[in-house]
Amino acid sequence: MDTVTLETLGALALDLKRASLAFWNGSTSTGERFIAEVVIRQREVNMDEVDTRTRNVLEALPGVFSQDDTKKKAEDLLMYSTLVQNRVTISLKLLS
Repeated sequence: MDTVTLETLGALALDLKRASLAFWNGSTSTGERFIAEVVIRQREVNMDEVDTRTRNVLEALPGVFSQDDTKKKAEDLLMYSTLVQNRVTISLKLLS
């Protein structure tokens, strides 16, 4: 993965975490705003450059966004945020 893709994925992971915290704390409108940011960042990612696991995570996100249970949604968003952030961290270490 190139550095631009890694930066975009890092920003996406941070937006997922922010959405997770917002939903967990009951701020649905703020959570939805961060989900909108995630969708924008997701469109910026060149799917041909990401590995299969990261692609699977990104493809699973719309299912999480449509969940009705906000606590479950918050937990899932945090999990996916951690998975993406770990992939970015590992990839950056491999580049250096």
